[in-house]
Amino acid sequence: MRRGAVATVVLFGFFLLSALTTPFCFGANVTYDHRGLVIGGRRRVLISGSIHYMRSTPQMWPDLIQKSKDGGLDVIQTFVFWNLHEPVRGQAEMKRFTAKIVDMMKQENLYASQGGPIILSQIENEYGNVESAYGESAKTYINWAASMATSLDTGVPWVMCQQSDAPNPIINTCNGFYCDQFTPNSDNKPRMWTENWSGWFSSFGDPVSYRPVEDIAFSAARFYQLGGTFQNYYMYQGGTNFGRTSGGPFITTSYDYDAPIDEYGLLRQPKWGHLKDVHKAIKLCEEALVASDPKTTSLGSNLEATVYKTESGLCVAFVANVDTQTDATVNFNDKSYHLPAWSVSILPDCKNVVLNTAKINSVATISKFVRQPSKDDATATDAYLSGWSWINEPVGISSNSAFTKLGLLEQINTTADQSDYLWYSLSIETKGDHPFVKDGSQTTLHVDSLGHALYAFINGELTGSGKGRNSNPNVSIEVPISLTPGKNKIDLLSLTVGLQNYGAYYDKKGAGITGPVQLKSSQNGSIIDLSLEQWTYQVIDIGLRGDELGLSSGISSLWVSQPTLPKNQPLIWYKKSFDAPIGGSPVALDFKGMGKGQAWINGQSIGRYWPTYTAPIGGCTNSCNYRGSFSPSKCMRNCGKPTQQFYHVPRSWLKPSANVLVLFEEMGGDPTQISFLTRETKNICAHISEIHPIPLDMWTSDEETRKRAGPTMSLSCPFPNQVISGIKFASFGTPHGTCGSFGHGECSSEKALSIVQKAKGQGFTSLVRRNFRAWPALVSSLLEIIEVIELEA
Repeated sequence: MRRGAVATVVLFGFFLLSALTTPFCFGANVTYDHRGLVIGGRRRVLISGSIHYMRSTPQMWPDLIQKSKDGGLDVIQTFVFWNLHEPVRGQAEMKRFTAKIVDMMKQENLYASQGGPIILSQIENEYGNVESAYGESAKTYINWAASMATSLDTGVPWVMCQQSDAPNPIINTCNGFYCDQFTPNSDNKPRMWTENWSGWFSSFGDPVSYRPVEDIAFSAARFYQLGGTFQNYYMYQGGTNFGRTSGGPFITTSYDYDAPIDEYGLLRQPKWGHLKDVHKAIKLCEEALVASDPKTTSLGSNLEATVYKTESGLCVAFVANVDTQTDATVNFNDKSYHLPAWSVSILPDCKNVVLNTAKINSVATISKFVRQPSKDDATATDAYLSGWSWINEPVGISSNSAFTKLGLLEQINTTADQSDYLWYSLSIETKGDHPFVKDGSQTTLHVDSLGHALYAFINGELTGSGKGRNSNPNVSIEVPISLTPGKNKIDLLSLTVGLQNYGAYYDKKGAGITGPVQLKSSQNGSIIDLSLEQWTYQVIDIGLRGDELGLSSGISSLWVSQPTLPKNQPLIWYKKSFDAPIGGSPVALDFKGMGKGQAWINGQSIGRYWPTYTAPIGGCTNSCNYRGSFSPSKCMRNCGKPTQQFYHVPRSWLKPSANVLVLFEEMGGDPTQISFLTRETKNICAHISEIHPIPLDMWTSDEETRKRAGPTMSLSCPFPNQVISGIKFASFGTPHGTCGSFGHGECSSEKALSIVQKAKGQGFTSLVRRNFRAWPALVSSLLEIIEVIELEA
């Protein structure tokens, strides 16, 4: 979880089992053997998903847990975030903090041995990836951490992920996009995959990565095929980095992660639905998986079959094609099977395919942000503008408790990370005959910084800025400036955008202006180094005057309301009251028109916004081939667009009316352009073909029953109070395209649309095609539903 996570290097996590799915957890003893976790004396195949409580709100938790359960998960995994529970450094060292959390869990009887849902705990996280940098002391530390954890007597096993030298009885586990080839460091430990990355984090200034569900399904099926019995999706719901919790640096406020449940709590289809089918297929095989060891044989180049057989006669098989390009037809147990490239077919009876990871039966949906009209929309523009008030943030030092220091200070140690902001201020005297002002000489200000962003003000005016990025946070600017005879003020505002949170000695990675800071004359090439001058800094825990005044709450007598609203000016606080968008759909803010800053709703921070930091134009594609190994740069979208333009506003933070929005705009923007939106699922699509298996819920080993069932297309509106209001596209033949952009192929039935029009006005419809062979070519049936509407109760 190093990707954008905010936890400290020592992570203390729990794998939680929902009581709704764990009837075996009443005082159950949890152990393990070489095949899996043993709960209450019974081996289990477990499917888990990460949901981090701090990245959603308590009001969202019940729905997220229910959707996880409905998606086929047995386990919810979360981390206990040390920096959330101990925001001030030094209050508790690792051992005391870990013991405190364990004791809290014990007091609430949360461990399985107490009848609770906790079946597994984790100490440390991916330390093995950086261990070599620490030499011999690393091994000493790992042994200490393991001993400390097990001494707490939780009654459940402990794991260390990516830690090949984890000492007994700690289970070493795998993190990555693929873990089918992973083996633990002892024959007595089970194969466990603690992070199957469902996508990737996003960074300001970069495209947004996404991972095709066919590839995730393939990776999961391969893991269970080759002996795995516990797998966890990181993330199953990514959520939001509220406040200043995003790390990186440069990790966006959104931590959506392209997860099966999106940032707003809506199902991402077909990812959620297809993985649900995978989970059902795996569960059909559970009894054989836990009772025997896998036996794998080759069926040809990049083709293999794995069989689990029990003494009682149960037989389960996985047939895989790991070729990245070529589909194949294989013979297994005297039957022929079609295998798309990079796919696994699951056979719960060693004969009949219940699922192929490349063939999706689930619906697909398209969710969109829909602008919500303001009550001011019907009135004049001036009336709308009159709803805003503002306060100017002073340039430079504004606190009486400021201090001076010789030289340039590292930012994180100076602010103790209590603020993103640190002013570096300096006054210099220049005489009229000085080379830097004589005859209108042009001077250049050079500033080097460890990052992450920087604004330069000369005599109160913004003269230049610079920013780093996730791959290189350092900033270096050369700004042309004009100095005047007499006193000149240089104010440099340095900003952090989340802190470094992974890598060897990452805690030593600094930020802020470390120099040199120089003045360069364009006339004679002379240079004056200001780095060792007497610089003035704001007091440690106050980055801005607005922080000291508590402007983020919106409560202050200093707010100014005048007909002329200042726009596109740096360092301004804005405030506006608003009514909550009607309905119950998730809410977002569109920061169109704004530059960079932070935002609060009713005093609660929704995070950093930066819509002006756009991704490079090149590198994105309209579609992504799921075949072959995935990496974050393989499948990208949003090229040439803001990395993040829409920001989650939890419904539970809103009142029906009289809500207060506060913005601190750093670089300049127009707040009248921002708008509230709701996240709506507007389109539903489905696709089946003659080679699709029957739906999981209809699966049976009886061949005649399966033939009568046939491939089935089922569509349902995402919410119970919705109905299908219109059919946009229907084709029976050889259609092409994806949801939202389907087209007819050379072969297409003229009757398809009229048949599916019968679905209008219904919340659910199901179509069964039993005779695909009547068509001259390989055919598919696609259906797209548009404009699903809500009904009043």
